[in-house]
Amino acid sequence: MRQTIQQHRVVVIGAGYTGATAAGRLARRLRGEDVSITLVNAEADFVERVRMHQLAVGQPLRPRPFDEMFAGTGVELRLGRVTGIDVDRRTVTVTGADGASDLEYDTLVYALGSAWNTQGVPGTTEHAHEIAGRDGALRLRDRLAALAPGSPVTVVGGGLTGVEAATELAETRPDLDVSLIARAGLGDWLSPKGARHLQKVFSNLRITTHEHTTILAVHADRVTTPQGDIPAAVTIWTTGFAVHPIARATTLETGDTGQITVDATMRSLSHPDVYAIGDAALVTGPGDKPLRMSCASGVPTAWQAADAIAARLTDSKLPTISARYFNQCISLGRKEGLIQYVTADDRAVDAALTGRLAALYKELVCKGAAWGVANPTLGLPTRRRRVTAERARVGVPAA
Repeated sequence: MRQTIQQHRVVVIGAGYTGATAAGRLARRLRGEDVSITLVNAEADFVERVRMHQLAVGQPLRPRPFDEMFAGTGVELRLGRVTGIDVDRRTVTVTGADGASDLEYDTLVYALGSAWNTQGVPGTTEHAHEIAGRDGALRLRDRLAALAPGSPVTVVGGGLTGVEAATELAETRPDLDVSLIARAGLGDWLSPKGARHLQKVFSNLRITTHEHTTILAVHADRVTTPQGDIPAAVTIWTTGFAVHPIARATTLETGDTGQITVDATMRSLSHPDVYAIGDAALVTGPGDKPLRMSCASGVPTAWQAADAIAARLTDSKLPTISARYFNQCISLGRKEGLIQYVTADDRAVDAALTGRLAALYKELVCKGAAWGVANPTLGLPTRRRRVTAERARVGVPAA
């Protein structure tokens, strides 16, 4: 009698920028005969989340099917939604076209990401639109297409998503009355140069700005503020992101935000066979500040997790990938942009790139992010390593 060595089962849940990157990078680090890599996602193609404001205004986006992206890598795509996780039994419940079934794992990479955050404001769920995902952007696209000239459209949220949505919409549909509501001042997180440029673009696009304003309620045709009602045939809600609630329903240790607490290798502090990446992870960055939910933050965590998993399975040296910020890339329609350079902990410095060159820079960044998902080792040569016998899964005794 001898024991058989079976494939180590890696399951990655969520195929956004981080999940897809982690799956592809692992496949290039480990031998397929030693490891099975299953990527669970509700859709069959990759969604460029950073372009959802473009999709919402009717711009076509290039399809990126996963079967092409992962061709020849050994990554298996499992279509379905994650509806349950039992981290003590090491199973993920996936609900697809054929119903629900459990998927067993030896290592889980949790990359379910985030969705829009309604902030608990009454009427938001019923009446507002979101662009945190493709379904929401497509619904918004249809609604905007049906609007008559002169209709008021209100964007709630003065952060990066809100600014990009407002400017994209105002440029594409100059016949609409676009306004933006910001809790603070417009561009108050930018350098003086960056803020001036943002205000200039808003003025040129005739976007009305309501600064230092909060929303008390959202209605079908208006939003209510302490200063009174603001007309809104369509309300676009962009006040930040909230993580998928499923982690809190498990025994995983999470922070106040619902994000999974991890160590420097993205490994769960409570369950060492679980790694969390991207928006789902509570990661401490430079200056001991939590990384903000963004593609710029998430991709380095995917690299770190994939390389750490590969290192542990092959008894190699654990790598360290530092997550830090260099700039904030903001599209202001197709003709204008703003690249705000920042410190490692994301504070604006004096330098900023503006205008058409900044728009080109941002477009290259978006294209590069999608390219990076399909090329998770950034085109560098890699060697697939063998999983050590001690790390492999041991099967039932064989004769």
